[in-house]
Amino acid sequence: MDLIIGIITGLIILALLVVAHELGHAIVALRNGVIVEEFGVGFPPRAWKKKLKNGVLLSLNWLPLGGFVKLQGEHDSADKKGDYGAATFWQKTKILLAGVTINWLLAAVILTVLAITGLPKVLPNQITIPGDTTVVHQSVELVSITSNHPAEDAGLKVGDKIIKFNGQNVATASSLMELTKRNKGQQVEIIYSRNNVEKTVKLTLGDSAKGGYLGAGLGQREFIKSTWSAPIVGIATTGQFTWATLEGMGTLFGNLANGVVSQFSPNPDVRKHASADLGMASESVAGPIGILGTIFPSAQKAGLTQLLFLTAIISLSLAVMNILPIPALDGGRWFTMAIFRITKKELTKEREEKIQSVGFMILMGLIILVTFVDVSKLF
Repeated sequence: MDLIIGIITGLIILALLVVAHELGHAIVALRNGVIVEEFGVGFPPRAWKKKLKNGVLLSLNWLPLGGFVKLQGEHDSADKKGDYGAATFWQKTKILLAGVTINWLLAAVILTVLAITGLPKVLPNQITIPGDTTVVHQSVELVSITSNHPAEDAGLKVGDKIIKFNGQNVATASSLMELTKRNKGQQVEIIYSRNNVEKTVKLTLGDSAKGGYLGAGLGQREFIKSTWSAPIVGIATTGQFTWATLEGMGTLFGNLANGVVSQFSPNPDVRKHASADLGMASESVAGPIGILGTIFPSAQKAGLTQLLFLTAIISLSLAVMNILPIPALDGGRWFTMAIFRITKKELTKEREEKIQSVGFMILMGLIILVTFVDVSKLF
């Protein structure tokens, strides 16, 4: 049931983020004299349509995978009044980057709100404002349980929050680790909270560090809270995550390219390293199935804060992905247009279609690859 609810929630959030992205294109296009022929929520087949007063055809479609905007004369070479192609270079730049801007601003707004209510601290150098920002530590939590070890034998479960250990308050994960080490092999009493209900259990710790004396992985969530500086924290954190996302994508593509090329090396050691690079690439990426099937259900269990945080990160990821100079994406279309302007060559309809088609095929190949990795992780 959690999986189904997670998938439905994820679909709704992803669709809303993509629709917001496309709405950015539509609004800026209209403001710059470009005719918007259709604004679609979801993808065809069409379920419902209505002609708006401004002439835009609003449609609702059966495939709830996002949305689209159809502009008049979308080719760069189109020259009729109201065509996208007839707009100036600067106007086209604004139209192409409007979706990216909307997604980035959405992430900044969500992170600003979370900075007031409690923004998850996940980066070691995550921005704080001295004098206004406080870091709140939640209770130490069990994030994994090792089979046939004391925690499992005592009935402890993932998500249990450790309050006291042998009468001592547990402030941090490291302090609990030190206490278990100090009391190894001995019987101890643990007071923990499960679903906001305190419970007590007695168990005998292991006497070997292998697998852990308690036999459980420990985690502790940290949250940043601000007041007047929340907008500064929200925007600065969005900038930090933007850079971290770019770095992650650079590492991903680097590992992927190196792994693919090295697979053809006659040297077995090089091929071994290639497999490791491909393995790291697959572990560091998640596509729609990974997001909907595993990440969203986990975020739902953690609560509204984690769900909003994940929404902000996905919105930011959409912005970063679309700014990349890959044909068929916004950044790729702008890059293609700019190159032809600089070289003073004509970007004909045929040339543009060929470039975008190749880019689309590459993009589809990446999506298929990521989907394959997602499915293999689920099973």
